[in-house]
Amino acid sequence: MRLYGITPESIVDGPGIRYVIFAQGCFHHCPFCHNPASWDSGAGDEFSVKQIIRFLKKQKKTIQGITFSGGEPFLQAGEFAEIALAAHKIGLDVVTYSGYTYEELIESGNNNIDIKTLLSATDILIDGKYIHELRSAGLQFRGSSNQRMINMKETDKKGEIVLYT
Repeated sequence: MRLYGITPESIVDGPGIRYVIFAQGCFHHCPFCHNPASWDSGAGDEFSVKQIIRFLKKQKKTIQGITFSGGEPFLQAGEFAEIALAAHKIGLDVVTYSGYTYEELIESGNNNIDIKTLLSATDILIDGKYIHELRSAGLQFRGSSNQRMINMKETDKKGEIVLYT
């Protein structure tokens, strides 16, 4: 898998202290993107899923969970899904950022098992493109007010979107 980078400890990419993996490759190209160098899917560094899981196991005592950011994690959904499932096995929660909306991902997941698996292995989905005109420093873990923090487990249970609070 191609990654833009890894931050072993972050407090701004989801609840608690998080291990953050930044995917390489993104088609959204949001104006004023925080990581425009992550757009080129041919750039970044190559890692194996096994390498990432080994890194996670070394950090598990100092972190609450893992965050997938970007670039766009759903462009490499199979690999990120494997990591998410392994993270759950060692007691970590999973936050996934996506420029796609929940609804777009659900529709794509109907035809793509990797997307469906990553969605089901995600505890909190932060969805939607960054829109600079809607930016707000007061939003928790998000850059613009159109982005939602979706509690995926409750959303799956209730069959309707439940926001994370």
